Amino acid sequence: MALTPFDARETEIPGLLVMTVKQVSDDRGTVREFYRRSSYAGLDAHLGAGWAQLNVTHTRRGAIRGLHGEEMTKLVGVISGRAFGAYVDARPGSTSFGKVVTVPLEVGTQVLVPEGVLNGFQATGSEGCEYLYGFDTEWRSDLPGKGVSPFDPDLAIPWPITIDPKDRTLLSAKDAALPRLAELS
Repeated sequence: MALTPFDARETEIPGLLVMTVKQVSDDRGTVREFYRRSSYAGLDAHLGAGWAQLNVTHTRRGAIRGLHGEEMTKLVGVISGRAFGAYVDARPGSTSFGKVVTVPLEVGTQVLVPEGVLNGFQATGSEGCEYLYGFDTEWRSDLPGKGVSPFDPDLAIPWPITIDPKDRTLLSAKDAALPRLAELS
């Protein structure tokens, strides 16, 4: 039996944590803890009352979702496949405003995304990916938040798979129409 302990590391964006989940593997396979409250004790993680909603998306290879930053904390990770995660600090007054952090996401890696930090990803696995979001607030269409173009030249996110931003099978019309970070008020 092999044990991988829970581990969390801070990034250049305050509050944005990259984590390896606790995993136990044997000849039958692997059990992974998506979330255990006690693992967060001692971390500077603002989780509110806990998770209010969980969503899973299937995203085809090359497709990009985001960059979105609603007024909520998110716990994100892939449950199958691989993705390239991109996170941008869009919090006014933050010491790391405009900072970009990228994370290769594979099963067992998670990112805790604080309120006001933009979250986006590109599916890079051969079969795409299943991406799990935990929200500390239930999503609704009128939830305040921000969005920024994933192709903002000032951010220069190095998406690993080149796509045509006009291809609606790889980027939604909503995400294609998002402004640059410098255009946000």
